[in-house]
Amino acid sequence: MKNQYFSREKVFAVAPMIDWTDRHCRFLHRQLSKRALLYTEMVVADAIIFGPRERLLSYSPQEHPVALQLGGSDPAKLAEAVQIATDYGYDEINLNVGCPSDRVQSGTFGACLMRDPAHVAGLVEAMKRVATVPVTVKCRIGVDDQEPAQVLPDFLARVIGAGADAVWIHARKAWLQGLSPKENREIPPLDYSLVHAMKRENPGVFIGINGGIADLEQAAHHLGPMDGVMLGRAAYHNTGLLAGVDALLAGADPAEVASPEADWPALRDTMMDYAAELIGRGGRLHHVTRHMVGLFQGFAGARRFRQILSTDATRPGAGPEVIAAAFAVVDIEGGPRVQAEDKKLAG
Repeated sequence: MKNQYFSREKVFAVAPMIDWTDRHCRFLHRQLSKRALLYTEMVVADAIIFGPRERLLSYSPQEHPVALQLGGSDPAKLAEAVQIATDYGYDEINLNVGCPSDRVQSGTFGACLMRDPAHVAGLVEAMKRVATVPVTVKCRIGVDDQEPAQVLPDFLARVIGAGADAVWIHARKAWLQGLSPKENREIPPLDYSLVHAMKRENPGVFIGINGGIADLEQAAHHLGPMDGVMLGRAAYHNTGLLAGVDALLAGADPAEVASPEADWPALRDTMMDYAAELIGRGGRLHHVTRHMVGLFQGFAGARRFRQILSTDATRPGAGPEVIAAAFAVVDIEGGPRVQAEDKKLAG
């Protein structure tokens, strides 16, 4: 697998999202884009060391390029987790320095590590010593009362100096007390100009941007000054936009790829086969279809599509035929024609 961080190509990534970007979600996303960089959910180092590592780390070979995001603050444990993960063949190992949840804070990792950049640098050094693939960091621009313009340059200097191959920056501050994780994604103001400035000051290092980027046109705007762009909930709730990613990265006009175009019948059949195989191993259809509800945002029939996948797919004994029934109600040939109901959902 080509190391995207040492090429001169731009990178489009789907952000790591707890409870969402599991292996079934990533398999779906890969059917829509061959070039997008996909991330696992954050996996805590202790869970890999002491828990069911096969369940936590296994994935389909079709998911490549795929990155493993780790959570932790103990250099020895993170290094051990990296060593264990090596056998699974991930294309990148990423350190979470951005999650503000109480659960993550109680483990003294995630966004609270922004307060101690020297310690983060030590974590990166420990991971780099044993890693065989790029080690990267995903961070915020600051936390709490920190002044991002003052703390972020020092943070970047330390982690880059420690050997980080890339840094993905969520362009919002995180408030560790008083705001929920959801509020931390919405309330602190975005500061794209600061992140753009960090790239100008570090021309030889891959720096990507994340936070509040809603569609491919906005992604293209940031890909100009930045090395990479990362979308999270926008890519999950409007999954169809991923069908335009490969053309965007190949230089297509973002306005021309804003409407999703894909081989929808082939996608239907692939996901039906995938679901059948999963069910045969004891899984449930809903484990797959819950990630598919955002496929046809803006298409006539999208509301009924969502209803079928949200109700019929959850029933005991539900099989792949539910996917076929859901696809059948969508006016695929008509393309996206944003209905009032879908505008409300998208907003």
